[in-house]
Amino acid sequence: MFDIGFTELVLVAVVGLLVIGPERLPGAIRTGSLWLNRIKRGFNDIKREVQQELHNDEVMQQLRETGQQIKAQADQIGQNINSAGASLTKPLPDETPTGEQPEKTVQPAEKSAE
Repeated sequence: MFDIGFTELVLVAVVGLLVIGPERLPGAIRTGSLWLNRIKRGFNDIKREVQQELHNDEVMQQLRETGQQIKAQADQIGQNINSAGASLTKPLPDETPTGEQPEKTVQPAEKSAE
């Protein structure tokens, strides 16, 4: 995290001992370490949230790409179906010989109630 060597730590300890005093130094070290741990925990939480958001963005981008691929495939299938349907819309030969009209069936008229 910080590039602090052993000599810098010894210098900070000696200055702390002289400024704070030997009676209050252990409490000051505890308080400092608690604050340092809270700061580390906060940075780790922020880092985890950023990574989660990046992962969510990645997943959403993959979903969009997959949706576009599916739409393109569906369009292609629809075009294939339309072209196959166009080739099948040729007129079918009638079952009656050419020139003859099929016989019409006449329904008997209903008797009217008088």
